[in-house]
Amino acid sequence: MQRIRLRYTKRGRLRFTSHRDFQRAFERALRRAEVPMAYSAGFTPHPKVSYANAAPTGTGSEAEYLEIALTQARDPEQLRVLLDESMPTGLDIIEAVEARTSGLADRLTASVWELRLDGVDPAEAERAVALFTTAETVEVQRTTKNGVRTFDARSAVVRLETHSSQADRPNNEPCAILRLVVRHVTPAVRPDDVLSGLRAVADLAPPVPAAVTRLAQGLFDEETGTVTDPLAPDREAATALSKAAPAAAATAPA
Repeated sequence: MQRIRLRYTKRGRLRFTSHRDFQRAFERALRRAEVPMAYSAGFTPHPKVSYANAAPTGTGSEAEYLEIALTQARDPEQLRVLLDESMPTGLDIIEAVEARTSGLADRLTASVWELRLDGVDPAEAERAVALFTTAETVEVQRTTKNGVRTFDARSAVVRLETHSSQADRPNNEPCAILRLVVRHVTPAVRPDDVLSGLRAVADLAPPVPAAVTRLAQGLFDEETGTVTDPLAPDREAATALSKAAPAAAATAPA
């Protein structure tokens, strides 16, 4: 079997697509593109698709990942183009690499999020960010299927900053842009939990719902404080293999 890893987006109105909605759209795209999928065994075989850490419904994303298993080898870029043409606009397949390493899910340890807070003055947001980042703990509550759960939203946040500029306010209306790097922990700390934390420590309450977008997700680099590209090891392995092939051919006996 060949394994292909894909990066896809959720943009515009398609950010309201649930994970199950995306699964249905993607499986239809696999059939339209006539992808030679490997299937699971049993009475109800399913295409072998592994989804990794999907973004919550209602949030946009530039960095969602999945892996598919094929019964016949395909060129990753050609496969990407066929799948992208078969998907709704907004659910865009923007990158494909052949899986040459293991543990994609293990490399998704943190996310970079952007929160657009329309109607919030940047100075007010900066004050709230300062109170949040200097707090040792910020307890928030979330309703789950097992009832209301209280947990610390501060410890998972590696970085939280304001990034507002005049370009973010085309109508000269107040608007604050926040960027945050959040570790993937259990229980998961989501952007709305951070907003709840800002409300708790600084009474920051945006007048309209925040527009939330995941900009990146991958392995968190402790030295640089950045989130690295999870597909980079596969690309590097493919490059090393392509360089090794001509060398091996040149040294092979005639």
